[in-house]
This record gives sequence, structure tokens and C-alpha cells, in this order.
Amino acid sequence: MPRPIEARIDLAALRHNYLLARQHATRRSPAAKAWAVVKANAYGHGLLRAAAALGDVADGFALLDLGEAVALREAGIRQPILLLEGFFELADLAVCAEHRLTVVVHCLEQLQLLRRALPPRCLPVYLKLNSGMNRLGLTAGQLPAVRRELATSPTPAAVTLMTHFAEADGDAGERSINWQLERFAAMTAGWADAAGWPRSLANSAAILRYPETAHDWVRPGIMLYGGSPFADQDAAGLGLQPVMTLCSRILAVQEIAVGERVGYGGTFVAQRPTRVGVVACGYADGYPRHAPGGTPIIVAGRRTQTLGRVSMDMLACDLTDLPEAGVDSPVVLWGDGLAADEVASAAGTISYELFCALARRVPVRVV
Repeated sequence: MPRPIEARIDLAALRHNYLLARQHATRRSPAAKAWAVVKANAYGHGLLRAAAALGDVADGFALLDLGEAVALREAGIRQPILLLEGFFELADLAVCAEHRLTVVVHCLEQLQLLRRALPPRCLPVYLKLNSGMNRLGLTAGQLPAVRRELATSPTPAAVTLMTHFAEADGDAGERSINWQLERFAAMTAGWADAAGWPRSLANSAAILRYPETAHDWVRPGIMLYGGSPFADQDAAGLGLQPVMTLCSRILAVQEIAVGERVGYGGTFVAQRPTRVGVVACGYADGYPRHAPGGTPIIVAGRRTQTLGRVSMDMLACDLTDLPEAGVDSPVVLWGDGLAADEVASAAGTISYELFCALARRVPVRVV
């Protein structure tokens, strides 16, 4: 018998969330298309699994790794594929051309590599502008050099302008996106060639909160997987469905008296006679080790909380008020009935990290 833990992946929910993202985009920009962002192994959900589920509906797929892009092509994906960090060396360009990839160019060095490619590789290019995130992107001061490179290079087959919002998940009354939109507009003003170029600005948060940013291509990420990009708004309220449900079972039950402790360091001290359920899930499975006692969990269909520290292979939960629960009772760590965002918040992190941290040893079942 395998250990009683698994991650259930609901591909219908993934499709629902993608179509919802595109619906939001096309309300403001009817011709808008949506990249399905499947980087980081589709946020831990399985790259090829996600691509197969979206293969007949997605306008395109966006990821980081050249090898994963090739794998998508070899799996039969024919839509555009966008490399979000572009290429890293000259040899990559031949592979990009062979597999008809679209590349992000975020620095002058990449533009120069494009010019050096022999024979010239006519690749679609996304020019990433640094509008204030200060992570990747061409600065306003570099744009004259960018224009010179584009004028002398036969390489780009088509050019799209993009940027990335740093604070689209903030309250509309805060700095939000306006300051970056103003910088983006200033950077492209007077650039005659750029006037008719497509634009790609909106991430999940902007798609949902700032429809005016939809433009030509949007880039939904976390919302595809049923996570909310907002700290103040849950995924269900946004119409999103959970794609991953991490579930397990109770391995054992301990009856402890007042004053007894649970787990490493004895951080939980019983204030009443307590039934402790031991769950087959720990940080080696991807559950956050730093999740404190009191993190929500569902046992036998009812909500309760964890007790003490998370161990490598197990964690404890409170069954005192769940007399019907015992050995072999089903457990939901996050997903269906318990939003990953809520568990992540209790652990001081975000749902992105929970999904991406799912361990390889956890069996995956598609539902």
C-alpha cells in the first residue's frame, strides 16, 4: 500500500480559470489573447499535464526554460510559446528559431546576441521595459540604443512591448499601477515605430482589478491555478476554482492529558484533555515547515487546526471536537474546501510557494 497522501489535480478547474482570465481581458479589449503561464512546472501542477488540459483553448504558453519549451513542442503544442527570460547564449537562438519560439529581450546584451546570430534568426520579440519593478527590463536611458539595434538588425520578425507590475495586487487607493503606466507611456512616447506595436502588461492581479491594462496579450499566472493574487480577496469570491488539493489520512490518534506536549520542542501544551490526530504529511511533502500551530486543516469533512511543529513526514491536528474522526479519516491540507491562500497566510507565505514546493514523492492523481 502506498503512503496515504496525494495531490489531486482538477484539470476542469484549470480550464475554467484560464477561460475566466481571458473573459476578463476581452471585456475591455475584445481582441485580447492570454498567455497561459506554465513556468515552474506549471506552478507545481505539472507542465505537460497543464498544457494538455489547455491545449485546445489556450492562445499561447509562457515559461522560462528552453528545454521545457522544446518539450511542449514535442508534445504537440502548436500555439505560440513565450520565453519569459529570453535566451542566455548565442546557441539558444538556433533552438528558438527551430521551434518557433517568441523571446523576451530585457537587456542590451540580448539584442546584441540577436544581431550576431548567423544566419539571422527572425524571431518574434517581446521588448521588456523596466517601468519601476527594477528586476528585468530595458531602462529609459537605454532606449536610444535599443532603437539603433532594432534598426540595424534583421532579426526581430515582430515586436511586442511588455512590462511587469510590481504593485497591481495593492489597494486601488495606494500606488497600485498608475505610476508604472505613466512611466511606460513616457518611455514609448515619440517612438514612432512603437506606436502600432502590440502590448502585454497585465498579470493576474491586473487582469482582475485593472481591466484597462488588458491590451493585446495578458499573462495570467497564479489565477490559473485557483490562487488569489490579492491578500484582501479570496479566490472563490473572484470566481476561481482550486486546481490542486493536497490530501492525506490520519495515521494514529493520541489521547493526552492537560499539560502534556506535542511534537518537536513541545510547542503545543494541552489546556484540556486532547485527542491528537497524526497526519501523513510533513515538510518533506511540501507542507510549509514554518506553518504554526493553529493553521487550518480539514479532517473528515470538518474544519480543525494543526498542533505544534510540522515534522518531516507528519503533522498533528486537534480531533478533540471531532469524535467521529480517527485512524484513516480523510484529511485536506489545502484545496477543495480549504483555500491554499488561507493556509499560506497562516504560514506567512503565499499560495505560489505552496504549489511550487509540492515534493516529487507525493503521488499526483488527475481528476
